[in-house]
This record gives sequence, C-alpha cells and structure tokens, in this order.
Amino acid sequence: MSKHDPIKIGIVSISDRASSGVYEDKGLPALQDWLSRALKNPLTFEPRLIPDEQARISATLIELVDAGCSLVLTTGGTGPALRDVTPEATLAVAHKEMPGFGEQMRQISLKFVPTAILSRQVAVIRDQSLIINLPGQPKSIQETLEGLKDAEGQSIVAGIFAAVPYCVDLIGGPYMETNDEVCKAFRPKSAIRAPQA
Repeated sequence: MSKHDPIKIGIVSISDRASSGVYEDKGLPALQDWLSRALKNPLTFEPRLIPDEQARISATLIELVDAGCSLVLTTGGTGPALRDVTPEATLAVAHKEMPGFGEQMRQISLKFVPTAILSRQVAVIRDQSLIINLPGQPKSIQETLEGLKDAEGQSIVAGIFAAVPYCVDLIGGPYMETNDEVCKAFRPKSAIRAPQA
C-alpha cells in the first residue's frame, strides 16, 4: 500500500483535427508523462480527446469532476482563433475563477514568444476540483507546469504546478506530493504533512 494519497486526474486534449484522426494527439501523452514524473502519489488518469466544441468541452469537464478527478488539465483551444473556445467552456462550469494561473502561464511563455499575450488560458474551481487550461504544445505544457531554470538548475520563474498541491488542499482534495527535481510544491509550513513511515 502506498503511503501517498491516490489521485484521479482528468486530462483533456481539445483538437478538431486530432480528435477526428487527421493527426496523432500529442497533448495527452505529454500531460501523462509530465504528471507521472512530477507526482509521487499513485495516479489514475481519465483521458479524453475531444473536438473544439464549447458544449462538449463543458460537458466533459463536468463529467470528470463528477467522476472524482481532483485535478483536470486541458490542452488546446486557448488562442484567439474562431474555433478556440476552451476558456469559455471552462468558465461556464466554474464556481470560482483562479486568475493567477493564467497570468503566470503567460509570464512564462512571454520569455519565449511575444505571441504569448494571445493565449487565454484560465483556471477555475468546480466543487472540489481544480481545472486548468494549458497551452497546446507539449514543450509549452512542460514549461508552464515546471517553470524556467537556469544552467545550474535554479528556478528563474516558478511554474504553475508549484501552487497546485496547496490549492487542491484548500478545496478539500487529496494531499499531492511532488518530486522536487521535477517541480517542488510550495506550501506554508502549517500545511505541510509530516512524512509517513
């Protein structure tokens, strides 16, 4: 029996072309790989590959929350193009908006491309689940989750995932424990659980 809480995570790749088989989806494997490296907890993934349709995205998010996912990560559909409706679909199911996540993702991406200001990622809470829209490219997914480090491995810009475990604590979810070499979670001292024997 693992000493870490088990966690169910919803991962949603939103793409008209990948969902219709025009090309292979790279979002779901990228999310699953990164989370498996970043977290010590036993993980169960609920993957979904769906088209850019607002009602379908909202319904999928509600389904994953109702299925007990404490964390739901989406990739794709956050730009300004007409078919990009992931933020609208996410806000439609929100009980609370968490604007700091989107602000930080854009700060990280701006270190690489000036077009980062065109990204519209949002994060919300629905019931006891945290839902975060991530960028569409696997490299950008990793950068925004992990943050930026210098040549010596020191953090230059914190990734958003450093704040995810404490956020999930605050909404009544399981205690997430991270592998510090991938992404060190930040919690106030009072919120840190003693290591279990």
